[in-house]
Amino acid sequence: MPGSAPVSYLGPWPKDVGIIALELYFPSQYVDQTELEEFDGVPAGKYTVGLGQARMGFCSDREDINSLCLTVVQRLMEKNALSYNSIGRLEVGTETIIDKSKSVKTALMQLFENSGNTDVEGIDTTNACYGGTAALFNAVNWVESSSWDGRYALVVAGDIAVYATGSARPTGGAGAVAMLIGPNAPLAFERGLRGTHMQHAYDFYKPDMVSEYPVVDGKLSIQCYLSALDRCYSVYRNKIHAQWQREGSDKSFSLEDFGFLVFHSPYCKLVQKSLARLMLNDFLNHPNPNTETGPFTGLEAFRDVQPEDTYFDRDVEKAFMKASTDMFERKTKASLLISNQNGNMYTPSVYGCLASLIAQHTPSQMAGQRIGVFSYGSGFAATLYSLRVTQDHTPGSSLDKLVLSLSDLKTRLELRKKVSPALFSENMKLREDTHHLANYVPQGSVEDLFPGTWYLTRVDDKHRREYARRPVDDDLPAESELVRSRGATEHIPSPVKKMPRMPAATAGSERAVSN
Repeated sequence: MPGSAPVSYLGPWPKDVGIIALELYFPSQYVDQTELEEFDGVPAGKYTVGLGQARMGFCSDREDINSLCLTVVQRLMEKNALSYNSIGRLEVGTETIIDKSKSVKTALMQLFENSGNTDVEGIDTTNACYGGTAALFNAVNWVESSSWDGRYALVVAGDIAVYATGSARPTGGAGAVAMLIGPNAPLAFERGLRGTHMQHAYDFYKPDMVSEYPVVDGKLSIQCYLSALDRCYSVYRNKIHAQWQREGSDKSFSLEDFGFLVFHSPYCKLVQKSLARLMLNDFLNHPNPNTETGPFTGLEAFRDVQPEDTYFDRDVEKAFMKASTDMFERKTKASLLISNQNGNMYTPSVYGCLASLIAQHTPSQMAGQRIGVFSYGSGFAATLYSLRVTQDHTPGSSLDKLVLSLSDLKTRLELRKKVSPALFSENMKLREDTHHLANYVPQGSVEDLFPGTWYLTRVDDKHRREYARRPVDDDLPAESELVRSRGATEHIPSPVKKMPRMPAATAGSERAVSN
């Protein structure tokens, strides 16, 4: 694997630290947003056009944050033929809290037991949708520090995004991402190029410790997101300009210096507005923009606007969305596949966008590109940073393997099962009533889960959770799974019926079944 280094490695600063491998998990069932519009009695297009959403993935009571993360980690380790002994740091970013003390990371350590590896640093990181990015930065910083022992870091971002009945419910979703971090990576962090903004606001928060549902101030949340984007872009632009000046260049930075741009995506339409927002920033920052020809044509009327006065200015929004249409098509649209088809995953959202971008381009199209990544979490915390894609796109290269590993995303999305809005609503009510209960046995179907999925089998009288895994290959007999209960380990037969085998989309990938 690229990024490997001997444990005794004590050389100079590791080169090209970044993302070596990336795995994505989303639920095996979804609700159609057009059907949900009709079910909710809202005007046609409110969710599909107004929000830009087509489908929304969701979990039954068989899945929780631990099971999502168990699934995505094991998939990444198996697909990349990695030993659990090769992991020296594991950190989880999530805002889906099922225990106020015990971390999701400690639940994931069950996967390490057979290897005997308990020397694994890292723990959970939480701040709304930003936790995954904070965990990623911590992993990169570890590899680049004196603490690094030559092993990989593993970053997991996972969440179940659910809302009470109402206008916010169609912006839900669920999923998890696992990223393998190390040197010599095909997606390397550009050192020193991060623009961060942190500020206090009650735009989205979860003060009710018994409920999964957040309290949301929709208008304030949009304002916070856009103001953070403005500030992060300004800081990033200043840092890269200073870097270029040190290298002897007086060139000014603009959006065209990004090959691609991906954003945290609460819903797809906000991402399109965000790219338009960055074009507004470029326009206002340009000392003498050409409003006769080129991308700024016809925008002279907006030359003197103040950014803080334009968050909800429809004229500015419409003008710059139109002006940025071509750029959106070239640099951002492909990144919205998972967001459009699965919804907002919270912490994994921006990394689902990164996976979508990679999945829909060839290695040669990705090679050498700078990818801008904007991560946002309510409360609020945000960073704009950049990844530089390796130039090596030859067959068998680390970039080629990364692209190949994600090339089945569309196939996996189509293998999901569509569920009616009525059944979706029933599932949401069941989660609302039971997610915090002790002595609970989930009611959801195990057979509807993708093969290789970890799932909740029961919650005991002390709220201790037990899990099992569907067999990866349904041609094999149902396998026994490890279940941890009362501090002991026992074997139980998996309650899964044998299913027809489905062909894998790529070599080494898990098989997915839609029932």
